[in-house]
Amino acid sequence: MKEITLDALVIGGGAAGMAAAVELTQQGCDTILIEREDRTGGVLNQCIHNGFGLHVFKEELTGPEYADRYKHQISDNHITVHPDQFVLKVDPDKREVVTVGVEGVTCYKPKALVMTTGARERPFSNLRIPGTRPAGIYTAGVAQKFVNLQNYLPGKNAYVLGSGDIGLIMARRLTLEGMNVLGVAELMPHSGGLARNIAQCLDDYNIPLELSTSVVEVHGKERLESITLMKFTPDTLQPIAGTQREVACDTLILSVGLLPQNELIEDFVQLDPVNKGVMVDSHQRTSHPWIFAAGNNVAVYDLVDFVTLEGIQAGKAAAQMIKEGFADCGQIPVVRGNNVGALTPLFCCLDETPFKFYIRPTKNMDKGRVKIGPGLIQKVEMGLKPSEMVDIQITGEHKEKIKEMGLTQILVEIEEV
Repeated sequence: MKEITLDALVIGGGAAGMAAAVELTQQGCDTILIEREDRTGGVLNQCIHNGFGLHVFKEELTGPEYADRYKHQISDNHITVHPDQFVLKVDPDKREVVTVGVEGVTCYKPKALVMTTGARERPFSNLRIPGTRPAGIYTAGVAQKFVNLQNYLPGKNAYVLGSGDIGLIMARRLTLEGMNVLGVAELMPHSGGLARNIAQCLDDYNIPLELSTSVVEVHGKERLESITLMKFTPDTLQPIAGTQREVACDTLILSVGLLPQNELIEDFVQLDPVNKGVMVDSHQRTSHPWIFAAGNNVAVYDLVDFVTLEGIQAGKAAAQMIKEGFADCGQIPVVRGNNVGALTPLFCCLDETPFKFYIRPTKNMDKGRVKIGPGLIQKVEMGLKPSEMVDIQITGEHKEKIKEMGLTQILVEIEEV
């Protein structure tokens, strides 16, 4: 078994991982990026639509264009990338990472580990929908890979379950490629995707969106033949008797949420039951100070730009730890209040380093007041939606105020106004 001692190891070559690796290298750290696929870029490689990069690059890019910007930075900074490597084990006590790849087994011994393993799609088996298990049922990401990278259409007549962004985008993509997309069903009383995707992917192509509706049964033996849809109460999500109807289709596309991937470290780091990801502080440190995490394995973000910025934050903090050792700057917990769902970070470090809170409201609001404190920030936001994150900047001045007030926790809440 080959052993490699180094400053920093980054696991996962998507947006967060590439950004973290570039930042670490620019900070003078000996860094290796490992990726289980044959190339970096992650899901960006198959997202051929535009809408990426407005925050990071100040221009609108497609997914491959966005990834290519960072691939060039990786090349320009002479960062070592090991593709086709699978992580077998992360040992928190020995501070070792064991991988296997085409060159055999490797044991990495990094001073800092940055986990940027992203999220995976919720599979059909998680939905507990009765019926047979015929061919023709795909997650939206798999369908996207088939169409965009392999030039393969999954069927002729499709229905989309779930209104996450990738499902909305695939409804448009399949329509453009000649498939008949019959509609999109969403269990919740509000869409799970961005407003712009509702407009550009559904409204522009006359694809109906049925809220408070879900698939309750699938039919077909070898191949999907039809699905049964049913209405649900918007408040309690209970099925409404007599609302069933059968829809003939040979393809069902699932866009029913993402699950942060943390199997490698979930046994020894703190996880958040709401985010379903790793709990991190405002330096992206986990409960093991030498392990950092950033991106969709912390919380599922709505924009890849936010994922990138958190990767940069993790890279900066990891580089500082490598050079100066672990600095106990003091930290206080962050607590969810009313109407707050996904929230990161969950600990605020009391040094001068600025950071951003990323917050998802739990319901639609025409106007809502985001309150951080008590007594730190009150900001009115228009058109709040669970599908869109609110980002709030916390500065060094805010942290000085926290210390002056003697706060022992920070409450984040949203009130409807």
